[in-house]
Amino acid sequence: MYSWDEDTSGWYGEAAYSYSPAGSAKREAAAKRAEAHGPRTYAQKSGPNEKIIDPRKRIRSESANPLIVAVDVTGSMASWPFEIFDRLPLLYNTLSQYRDDLEICFAAIGDAGCDRWPLQVTTFAGGYDLEQLLGSLYGEGGGGDAPESYGLFAHWVNTHVETPNAGETPFMIVFGDAPMHPKTPKAQISHVLGDQARDVDSLQAWQQVCQNWNVWFLRRPTGKPGDSVDKQWGQAITEQKIFHIEDEQRAVDYAMGLIARAWGHFGDFQDNMRARQSEDTVASISQPIEMKCPRCGGPIPLNADGLFSCGYCGMTLKL
Repeated sequence: MYSWDEDTSGWYGEAAYSYSPAGSAKREAAAKRAEAHGPRTYAQKSGPNEKIIDPRKRIRSESANPLIVAVDVTGSMASWPFEIFDRLPLLYNTLSQYRDDLEICFAAIGDAGCDRWPLQVTTFAGGYDLEQLLGSLYGEGGGGDAPESYGLFAHWVNTHVETPNAGETPFMIVFGDAPMHPKTPKAQISHVLGDQARDVDSLQAWQQVCQNWNVWFLRRPTGKPGDSVDKQWGQAITEQKIFHIEDEQRAVDYAMGLIARAWGHFGDFQDNMRARQSEDTVASISQPIEMKCPRCGGPIPLNADGLFSCGYCGMTLKL
């Protein structure tokens, strides 16, 4: 597991890495709290901390840089919260160098048709507070039929989340591998969220989410590009924002790389990876990220260099 302090000497890559002075005080504070709480654990449990993950609450971030990380926890996906937990200090300490007001909200998505906890969500937080929040989620591992309740999560974002000070469109990373139920029934919305509503068209709910969030669907290496799952998610968030993960163990790195590139710090992110992975791994993770615009998902020529303006959304990238 990665730690909250600034010591990177135990990393197993081929190069050295030091965090920037930005955020040093926050890292020091998190490290002291971590030391007081003892070794990091993500213990097996029989359910989530329901007081923390209740989706009936409404959450708000005052940060200019909020981030939502949502994970499908059905079936084989149920181990992914642990993978993220394992790399949580790395995720936060790396990205908060670039934007020190970063706040993260975590969500776990299941199937409201059969799971006991089909939607688990935390508040926004930063630093060591994220440890307790992420540790409160539960990888239920259920799910009934192939579609899952991604639409219920999208409706929750549209109705229960406020980010009034977000500057540029904030990132939302969704880790998953399944299609969604086309319709989210009002009975599920009432039962899970405590809201009175009509049935919700799940694709329209996601299209509304995309008006306020830079949404990326990071898909496990299952299925084939362009299959029925891709087609449905393409209708929801556009095909360009579907990112097929090639190395499942590097899922968090793909997410960090997309964000670091959008924020103009992709080179530092690559140096960070070199201190943890081989040069071949750094190259294999970097190439698919470099081929996509981190705002709209539009293709970027491999020979692009220097300042590059995306021809689809106009975003300027430092390459």
